[in-house]
Amino acid sequence: MPRPVQPLIIDLEAPGLGRDSYPIEVGVALDDDRKFCSLIRPQPQWAYWDHEAERVHGIARERLQQRGKPVAEVAAGLNRLLEAKTLYSDGWVADRPWLTRLFHAAGMAMNFRVSPLELILSEEQMARWHEVKQEVLASVEQRRHRASIDAWVVQQTDRSTAAALTRH
Repeated sequence: MPRPVQPLIIDLEAPGLGRDSYPIEVGVALDDDRKFCSLIRPQPQWAYWDHEAERVHGIARERLQQRGKPVAEVAAGLNRLLEAKTLYSDGWVADRPWLTRLFHAAGMAMNFRVSPLELILSEEQMARWHEVKQEVLASVEQRRHRASIDAWVVQQTDRSTAAALTRH
């Protein structure tokens, strides 16, 4: 797989892990340094909620009901923004099923691809990933655990680890 110069990164937040979970926020770090983020209003049948997960991401269910966008609006917006692109996720095992759940609930097909970030990382990048990610996190003024910030941190970590390889 050819390595993109600056990969597009996607991240999702959820009310917990496991099969009953669903997306509550999606964030994307684009290849032009823009970010996209949207809260997602849970479907009525999406009832699962883990208060520990809420403590981590800081998104209350009531806030989602008030400020979250309908699933069809979020899915359509992602399709417009990301049409025919490939995005990468450092949490693909969870993010991909949550995206599938979002698009299924919206009744539409996803017109972009999501792949595991590991597919484009070199061994050298993976060896330094944790250390460099901690440095990027330390430099971030915004300390919230939110989808667009998480996507941006992953993108910056990729950028830093890739740049370090070209300097050696």
